[in-house]
Amino acid sequence: MAMTSEEVLAAIPQQEPFRFIDEILELDEDHIVSRYRFRPESDFYRGHFPGNPVTPGVILIESMAQAGIVALGIFLVSHEEGGYDPEKMMTLFTDASVDFGGIVKPGDRVTVECKKVFWRRRKLRAEAEMKLDDGTVVCSGNVSGMGVMR
Repeated sequence: MAMTSEEVLAAIPQQEPFRFIDEILELDEDHIVSRYRFRPESDFYRGHFPGNPVTPGVILIESMAQAGIVALGIFLVSHEEGGYDPEKMMTLFTDASVDFGGIVKPGDRVTVECKKVFWRRRKLRAEAEMKLDDGTVVCSGNVSGMGVMR
């Protein structure tokens, strides 16, 4: 039986300060929509950039991967295999091709929408798009990953 959005959120291995999903708004076999507010007190803002902090692009990619690979992957495994055991498997990010068109400032909330492109033998590729609350597209592209046995 497939997991609920709440169960998937609880199963995501990334935790503070490196979890970039606050809530899952939609989740099914084909897509996920998540939301996250970037905390102004996050340590990476101290050096990126002093006096004019901007969320690093690699953190934006990680946010898309946590939704489109980790969370969606956990859901797909649970759907196919009747459950998900984090003691036996973990999901790893492997690849991304992302275009950037905006910036995320401390305190901004983003919505990440990911659509499954490819899923076979625990390998997943998703089209991902990140938007600010005002609808501005910050970045979009493809993220890929795979589930590996521990």
